[in-house]
Amino acid sequence: MPVAKFAVERLGDGVLAFGLGGDEARGPAELFRDVFAYARDGGLHLVCHAGETTGPESVWAALSIGAERIGHGIAAARDPALMAKLRESNVPLEVCISSNVCTGVVPSLADHPVRRIYDAGVPIVLNTDDPALFHTTLLREYELAERLFGLPREPLSAASFRYAFAAS
Repeated sequence: MPVAKFAVERLGDGVLAFGLGGDEARGPAELFRDVFAYARDGGLHLVCHAGETTGPESVWAALSIGAERIGHGIAAARDPALMAKLRESNVPLEVCISSNVCTGVVPSLADHPVRRIYDAGVPIVLNTDDPALFHTTLLREYELAERLFGLPREPLSAASFRYAFAAS
């Protein structure tokens, strides 16, 4: 809560969003419902790390506390109802292809569910997660998406702008 209060106090100074990250199994989204409500009521957008190392239930929980974007979220590919909810609610997943493979969440590039997620109409915003740690760049992530998964670069890059939180 102290971080949420700090962020809300700085809303006019360029702070636009409040995010939750970390170990989703040991720190599930439900524990932060009040913190997210405070940040939302204070005018901040909400982002939640979910569905990377745990299952679809983590993404459902993130949605239940008001997440407007989901960090990773690739476990959603295992739940057609969840993918439909993400599509209908227009909630994007911040997909980090290289990171997911490097951490072992996905066994190989060929096994990454990004194509299934895209084909289901779920909004995707490509990300690097941590470029230095995962030896990647945003350009490389776009190249992987295009070359290995046949995803069109222009719509993906346009989604990055569409789902960016901007100061009003």
